[in-house]
Amino acid sequence: MPKRWMGWLVASGVLLAGCSGAPVSYHTLVPVPMDQGARSQVRVERVSMPPQVDRPQLVVRQGSSGLAILETQWWGANLVDEFRSALQDQLGGAAGGSAASTVRLDVQRFDSVPGQHALVDVRWRLQRAGAAQALTCRSIVQTPADNTVESLVEAHQQNVRKLAELIARSDRPGQQACPAQGAIVP
Repeated sequence: MPKRWMGWLVASGVLLAGCSGAPVSYHTLVPVPMDQGARSQVRVERVSMPPQVDRPQLVVRQGSSGLAILETQWWGANLVDEFRSALQDQLGGAAGGSAASTVRLDVQRFDSVPGQHALVDVRWRLQRAGAAQALTCRSIVQTPADNTVESLVEAHQQNVRKLAELIARSDRPGQQACPAQGAIVP
């Protein structure tokens, strides 16, 4: 019995030692204090995200073609859920609730480039209440960032806020065209 007990203790110790490592830090796209945002009552119906970045870990660009998965820097949820939640908070429509308008987003790029910028390239479709036809737009939003993870996350928070403002602007009565379509919003 003592040999068995000793073997179990050694095996447990090895397993526990293998689990120790650098602590994981969690990040969110929802800023603190929460910005009141565009408050347009647009409900985010659906978001799609490139599979390369839709994961719990932050993914950053390395050089011109590389990607690095930051194993100790995580989003609070998969990126698509973080993005949807943060955008919904900025737009003000209740998630799953009834809103006058709905928006669907297809994120083409979600780039985090340490020491340079955070960039989001999104095609979005706004169905306004009472409108026969949806408005389909493309927005590229970029915010400078320094070489820290916190700076990249804050830059992405700003990108979500700017995107929410563009969507809210398009939801205004009488708006017939996409705001700054195809332009990089500084």
